[in-house]
Amino acid sequence: MEIELKPASNYERKIFYREEWDVKDVPDFVMDSLTSREFGFDHFGQGPNDRYKTFQDALRLKRFIKAKQPFASYCSVAYYDNPKQRKGWQKSELVFDVDAKDIPIRTCDCKEGEVCDVCLNQAKEIVLMIRDVLKGEMGLKNINMVYSGRGYHVRVIDDNVMEASSELRGQIVQYVIGAKQPDLTNSLGFTNLQHFIIPFGYSKNFTKWSKYTILHLTKDSKLDNVNKKLLNDVIKHRDVLKDDLWGAFRADVGPRRFEKVMAAVSRINMNITDTKVSIDLKRILRLPSTLHSKVSMKSTLIKNIETFDPFDDAVPKFVFERK
Repeated sequence: MEIELKPASNYERKIFYREEWDVKDVPDFVMDSLTSREFGFDHFGQGPNDRYKTFQDALRLKRFIKAKQPFASYCSVAYYDNPKQRKGWQKSELVFDVDAKDIPIRTCDCKEGEVCDVCLNQAKEIVLMIRDVLKGEMGLKNINMVYSGRGYHVRVIDDNVMEASSELRGQIVQYVIGAKQPDLTNSLGFTNLQHFIIPFGYSKNFTKWSKYTILHLTKDSKLDNVNKKLLNDVIKHRDVLKDDLWGAFRADVGPRRFEKVMAAVSRINMNITDTKVSIDLKRILRLPSTLHSKVSMKSTLIKNIETFDPFDDAVPKFVFERK
């Protein structure tokens, strides 16, 4: 059955919260800090304007959601002494928000604002790469992956990053997604070093993300300071990057033009995730287990990201009952 990502009706939303939603499906990482979080709700599809809600226990949260059957439900990434007034900030999750509709280089035919299985798969590839950097290079362990309804949230609750400032979070994001060209000027001022010959640290990470971006470019992609001819040449010669032959790619494109391409690619990488979400210490995010009413999908805590398929694991029962 082909799943159509269309809005849920009021009746479908009521059916979902009456028959399918269970407060036990709210993840432990939220419930364990329930009394320290702010909750927000959107009741009419106009944004989360019912804010500053708090709940003392699971029963009160259950009663509220069952009674209100909200269009959308959110909770804060921040922990507060007084969440009802958002005062006494303690710490915040480190978040990476990858929305399929906002991926800067999409390989699907979606119109603006739409998502499909192709760009959702692309979003999944991206969060897998983000997870690998967080785990492999930064040594972070407490990483929660959540399907948001139109993309993915990576929610990190390791103590050593939860107290980070907005500025530090911005630097972490820049590192994780390869959003800045490495400065490889050596002590003598020579700049003949290339990022792709350094197999460790940030240069390795930048190379990995740049490879991903270049291999996903299309003839309609827009790159700063890169004209159509150069874009076509990049696409023509990029297959050698599948075997990591960066020297050959640079030679084929031309050293000066290569520098133009890499500068443009770094700026594209910066938009792979929504940086505003990552640096906002008081952001609210969609509450896992609840309904994304605009697309009739469940926001879902992912147990195994490798095998997760939103069209198998995040579709409400009412979708299958539509005529």
